[in-house]
Amino acid sequence: MAMDTTQNITHHQEFQNARSSSVNGAGSAVLPKPPETEEVTNSNPPQPPQKPRRGFKRIALAAALSLGAIAAGGFGYNWWRYASTHQETDNAAVEGHLFQISSRIPGTVLEVPVEDNELVQAGELLVQLDPQDYRVKVQQAQAALVVAQRQAEAAQAGISFAGQTTQGQTTEAQGNLSRAVAAISTAQAAVNEAQAGVPVAQAQLQEAEANLQRVQADYGRYQTLFSSGAISRQQLDATKAAYDTAVAQRNAAQQGVSQAQAKLAQAQQGVAQAQAELSSSRGGLQQAQAGNQQTEVSRRQYAAANASIAQAQANLAEAQLQLSYTNITAPVAGRIGHKTVETGERIQSGQPLMAVVGNDIWVVANFKETQVEQMHPGQTVEVKLDAFPHHSFVGRVDSLSPASGAEFALLPPDNATGNFTKVVQRIPVKIVLDANSVKGFETQITPGMSATVAVDLQ
Repeated sequence: MAMDTTQNITHHQEFQNARSSSVNGAGSAVLPKPPETEEVTNSNPPQPPQKPRRGFKRIALAAALSLGAIAAGGFGYNWWRYASTHQETDNAAVEGHLFQISSRIPGTVLEVPVEDNELVQAGELLVQLDPQDYRVKVQQAQAALVVAQRQAEAAQAGISFAGQTTQGQTTEAQGNLSRAVAAISTAQAAVNEAQAGVPVAQAQLQEAEANLQRVQADYGRYQTLFSSGAISRQQLDATKAAYDTAVAQRNAAQQGVSQAQAKLAQAQQGVAQAQAELSSSRGGLQQAQAGNQQTEVSRRQYAAANASIAQAQANLAEAQLQLSYTNITAPVAGRIGHKTVETGERIQSGQPLMAVVGNDIWVVANFKETQVEQMHPGQTVEVKLDAFPHHSFVGRVDSLSPASGAEFALLPPDNATGNFTKVVQRIPVKIVLDANSVKGFETQITPGMSATVAVDLQ
């Protein structure tokens, strides 16, 4: 723009000079037309001088590094402070009470009014068994109780009747005593006869054995002669037949001895039995002669009848209890899981039918043994479940396991075998969740869920 202004001024001065010369010289000369202003277009306008920026960049970089160092230091300090006051592990899972439902009695399933994942209350019916068989047992027990009661009544009536029958029992007891004495004499005679037969049988056995030894020796010599061709086959067979006959006679003699001994034992047993009958008869006579003793016996029978009544009542109570077992109910409030029973199925005693997962839940975290030094019950715990990654739960340390998890394994490690490798053990820690923390998640948190826990050691 400055350059354009200078050119315009120069052209204007030339125009004024030409005009002045024309007027002074000719007077009427035509004035020359002033030249048109030339517009100069400059594609590269002049730029103002730039100031140096290197110092500013250095200041900005230094400020950025300072802020980064401050942020990193603050983050590192916060991390160190958190790590020094917290212990964290992701080896944790939700635990809960699982009640296995089974039948105490065998039976046929009549009804299953619940389904998987259904909420149930304590005492709610889960399985109904067919009660007909157990109702029959109750009726049988009731009938047995009535019979025992009638027996007690009869025993009570026998107490008054005992005195009237004492005389008849005395006569009968005396007759039994006489027969027992005679039986003893007969049995003793049989013993004497059997004792005499035993030596005879033993002598016959000795004779048969001696004969067998002789025939056996002859048979051995004849076998040798037959082998050398000195005798015929017929002579050998005859000797063999004689040997077999001697063996049979020896066996028969042995059986004779056994029979004689058995006969003696039987006769002795007969004597003992007769003596027992004699003692029984004497006891019967004494009982018959003492009417008061018979009355005492009747009273004891009455007491036994009362005991039978008590036993029948116990059997009735047991039958009624088994009848009540046909209704299988929920032991606690919870949710149904792993239902395997269906209507019409025949089940056995102790067979698993389903499970009830209780409403009580907690977390078991397996910390390394190097992490539990400052851990104790009551400390605050932050719990995050993998199922709810955007929500944190609050709990507290309830207790620490009395042994490491390896000690409760089916095959615990034995470091005395010689192949020792030190492994950091895990200590199970029970964490109880705060009720307000899990509010709204009661039906969503289930045993078995994975968790990450952080224990505040302060």
